[in-house]
Amino acid sequence: MYLKTIEVQGFKSFANKIVFEFHNGITGIVGPNGSGKSNVADAVRWVLGEQKVKQLRSASMQDVIFSGTETRKPQGFAYVAITLDNSDHKLAIDFDQVTVSRRIYRSGESEYLLNGSPCRLKDINELFYDTGIGKEGYSIIGQGQIDKILSGRPEERRELFDEAAGIVKFKRRKAIAQKKLEDEKQNLVRVSDILGELEKQVGPLEKQAASAREYLRLREEMKRFDVNLFLTEMEDTDRTLRELEEKSRIVSSHMEESRQESEQLKEEYDRIAENIAALDQTITEKQALGNEARMNARNLEGRISVLNEQIRAEEMNAEHIRSRIASIESELQEKERDRSRHQEEKQQLKIQVEAMEKRLREGEDQLEQASSRVSGLERSIEDGKAALIGALNERSGLSVKKQRYDTLLEQVQVRRSEVAQKLLKVKTDEEAWDGQIQEQEKALASVNQAIETLVTEGEILEGEAREAAGQIARLNKNLNNAQQEYHTSYTRLESLRNLAERYDGYGNSIRRVMECRDRVRGIHGVVADLLDVPKEYETAIETALGGSIQNVVTDSEETAKILIGHLKKNRYGRATFLPLTAVSGRGGFPEPQALKEPGAIGVAADLVKTRDEYKGLVQYLLGRVLVVDHMDHAIAIARKYRHSIRMVTPEGDLLSPGGSMSGGAFKNSSNLLGRRREMEEMEEACKKALLAVDRIQKELVFQEALLEEKNSSLSSVRTSLQARYLEQNTAKLSLRQLNQKKEELTESSADMNLENRQLEEQMREIRRNIAGLLASMEELEAENTARNEAITSDGVLLEAARNQREEASRALSQIQLEAAGLKQQDSFLDQNLSRLEEETGRLLAEQKALGSGSGDSEQAVKERLLEIEAIKQQICAVQEEAGTFMKEAEGARQEKEALGAGQKDFFARREALSDRLSRLDKELFRLQGQKEKQEEKRDSSVEYMWSEYELTRTAAQELRDDSLVSVPEMKNQITERKNRIRALGNVNVNAIEDYRELSERYEFMKTQHQDLVTAQEALYQIIEELDTGMRRQFTERFALIRAEFDRVFKELFGGGHGSLELMEDEDILEAGIQIISQPPGKKLQNMMQMSGGEKALTAIALLFAIQNLKPSPFCLLDEIEAALDDSNVDRYAKYLHKLTKHTQFIVITHRRGTMVAADRLYGITMQEKGVSTLVSVSLIENDLDK
Repeated sequence: MYLKTIEVQGFKSFANKIVFEFHNGITGIVGPNGSGKSNVADAVRWVLGEQKVKQLRSASMQDVIFSGTETRKPQGFAYVAITLDNSDHKLAIDFDQVTVSRRIYRSGESEYLLNGSPCRLKDINELFYDTGIGKEGYSIIGQGQIDKILSGRPEERRELFDEAAGIVKFKRRKAIAQKKLEDEKQNLVRVSDILGELEKQVGPLEKQAASAREYLRLREEMKRFDVNLFLTEMEDTDRTLRELEEKSRIVSSHMEESRQESEQLKEEYDRIAENIAALDQTITEKQALGNEARMNARNLEGRISVLNEQIRAEEMNAEHIRSRIASIESELQEKERDRSRHQEEKQQLKIQVEAMEKRLREGEDQLEQASSRVSGLERSIEDGKAALIGALNERSGLSVKKQRYDTLLEQVQVRRSEVAQKLLKVKTDEEAWDGQIQEQEKALASVNQAIETLVTEGEILEGEAREAAGQIARLNKNLNNAQQEYHTSYTRLESLRNLAERYDGYGNSIRRVMECRDRVRGIHGVVADLLDVPKEYETAIETALGGSIQNVVTDSEETAKILIGHLKKNRYGRATFLPLTAVSGRGGFPEPQALKEPGAIGVAADLVKTRDEYKGLVQYLLGRVLVVDHMDHAIAIARKYRHSIRMVTPEGDLLSPGGSMSGGAFKNSSNLLGRRREMEEMEEACKKALLAVDRIQKELVFQEALLEEKNSSLSSVRTSLQARYLEQNTAKLSLRQLNQKKEELTESSADMNLENRQLEEQMREIRRNIAGLLASMEELEAENTARNEAITSDGVLLEAARNQREEASRALSQIQLEAAGLKQQDSFLDQNLSRLEEETGRLLAEQKALGSGSGDSEQAVKERLLEIEAIKQQICAVQEEAGTFMKEAEGARQEKEALGAGQKDFFARREALSDRLSRLDKELFRLQGQKEKQEEKRDSSVEYMWSEYELTRTAAQELRDDSLVSVPEMKNQITERKNRIRALGNVNVNAIEDYRELSERYEFMKTQHQDLVTAQEALYQIIEELDTGMRRQFTERFALIRAEFDRVFKELFGGGHGSLELMEDEDILEAGIQIISQPPGKKLQNMMQMSGGEKALTAIALLFAIQNLKPSPFCLLDEIEAALDDSNVDRYAKYLHKLTKHTQFIVITHRRGTMVAADRLYGITMQEKGVSTLVSVSLIENDLDK
């Protein structure tokens, strides 16, 4: 196995990727001072897992990453990989070639790879155990380590000899075993304590579990009887409810029928009333028509009289027609006298007609007054009847309410009797519970006295233990706080490093630009990275910078131009660049006198620290911004200087020229300026936290030992106290349950007393309501009597008024007849006057034509006789019509009298219906009360089943036992189970589960205890076997190394003597090793008195001796021969060639002799300042001949 290649990129000065290829033999690495030769050794040491930065000649692990030059930007990571040929499979891995690589980023993230697969540092260390390869082995000897081997303390040389003796892996296994042993001891102590506590609890809990099982068995039996009793009672209740429902339905049906009958009765009454009113109207109309027919008949009779008179005149004219001519003069004179007489009669008749019209108007007024009086009395009677019906309805409702109150009073009295019985039982039970409580209190007092004695006895020890426990708790809390503080600080530090590395918080374009830092020279960084701002001004400066805080600073405009082109080409966005060659200050602060104003802190540029080359940039960005302590002073300054100054407060409020103001709360806590300061604070916090953790852990170990001592002293007292506490808890539990029972009884008694008072109040209220109802009913009865009397009197008055109306109607008819007669007489007189005039004219005409006048008279007589016959027929028809109207009016009057008689029967029927409805309503109310009691009983049973067993009726059906049918037997069984449960006393139902869990835990802890004891013994045996094997192997190997060292010493020094000795009185595995050197010709002397060359050659002799005995696959030597003279260098080189048979050597040297001995040379130079490059030369003869 040998080292094939080393690949380095970004590690220290190796900015570019460089691959070193190695072969068997000696490979020399040469170069001027500072060219980076030793960085190759650091790279190999680092990739093999070196964690100490001092061994890598650095201040922090990030220092191994290429930090940049004037022309190159820093790189973001470092990468080193070594490849070994494993064809002989000396490494325990199934690969012919093994590549180990390590990568670290500036964010602090690091990774190890083994053949390209991620792995742990532990995997790499275990891979190279006992091969001599490793950060602590003898295969890498750096500058200063030669002197350290000799000048260091004897104890510090152990690692080198342990590696050479091959016991490093055994020591590591022993350390792991000892750590496991310590853990097992602590676990054993904890398990033993837990077992002790569990053993104290198992016994009492077992007894409680037995009582709980008996309780559950009895309760399960009681549940079976309870459920079946519940189901039986529910069936009885359901049957009763169905019967009550059926009865209620029947009563409701009867009530509905009675209500319908009452409605029908009311409708019939209304119909009769309407018929009577219609009959009254018909009678009036028929009487009017009859009177009109009579008057028409009289008019016709008068017409007949007129016609008869005319006939007589015609007959007289016919008889005297012959003498007429002779006596025409005398007739004319007679006609004149008749006309005068008729006129006088007409004048008298006119006076009679006027008197008759006056009588007619008076008769009509009397008839109208009589009709109005009849209508008023009829309305009064109807209103009285309606009021009477309403009063009857109201009386019926009051009767129903009284019956309901009677029923309710009966129920309240029954309930009050039940409450009184329950109160008597509660008082009896309270006396029994008081006796039990007194007994339990005595038992509790006795237990409390015993506990006080034990507490007093163990008080001092418990106080000391409590104080020690408090100290431990305080230390644990402090330790947790310190560890939490460290983890918090470290997490925050890693987070900040990641943020800074990735430029988190900046725009995408800024991150893209900063990725080009390795490829494009001249990028100085973003503005935030170049400023050092005091913490109190970070918000103010960040607000003042605004978007400029993310501007990229470049060395020139050309660099900015290149970067802008890069952003455009890849479409990465936009960025602002500040070329140092173009940006400069703007002439200073414009208003220097403002610095003297109250609240003015200073110009923002003066509050920021930065390198001199960025002073102008800071002046450009912040030179015209004034920092003021708060907003009020800023406003005052702005007003004074007419808003011409840009000001900012430490809280981040901004006043711009022109008067605009910005402020408020920030949406996020991104602080780009304070990121670097916060990282330094976090690093310091991590260091302080680690120191605090170490100090607290030491103090915690001491306090835990003290606490263990105190606890052992208290164990006996606590055992006794635990038993007493168990008795006390049991007694308290019993007393609490008894008090709860008593309180429940007291509450029940109070509830029942309250209910009793409420029932009494209800009874008084019901009696008051009944008395009020009786009074109302009496008032209604009196009102009904008064209404009946009023209706009777109004009926008498109505009959009298109707008679008066009939008389007035008849009188009016008579007056109308007389008026018609007078009118007829007047008409007759008018006709006679007309006739006389006509006759006079005719006589005058007859005087001229007596011959022709006789024929006309005969014809006129015939026509008048025919007219009289027709009028007689009309009179007969009119008289028949008048008789018909009078008969119809009489029939309507008789029908009205029959309907009025039917109305009298209505009130009796109405009263009977009201009584029936009242009885039915009372019965329905009683049935509903029984139904509610049954439903309340059912709900109470359902609630009991749910609260007691969490069973619904459906779920209870599944527990039905058909053999249980007797209700008294089930109640007796339930009572018996309750008494037996009460006899058990206080029962902890959870004890069964607690005992099962505790037993399982006890058995588990016993098994754990046994396993821990076995593991402890096995670890003791392993440690003993390791110690024995290591002592034997180290003794054998140390003797061989000592002999080989003496031989190599003599060969290199050309004589003399070299020896190794273990420190006396120390364990061979921990003893220091002394190196004794005696160069030829000198006495045995102290190593400190030797020259530098002698020390170096002695150390080289020791290393070569170890290589002879246990060769490492490769060995890297960094200028270990620098202190030797040329002759010793030749010896060194010569001996080095001897070792190449089993070991590959890579030597970093300045010495010519070593270079000559090398088979190949690699030259390390710095063609570019700060960047190492590689030049290789093969010195093998065959290669040179080519």
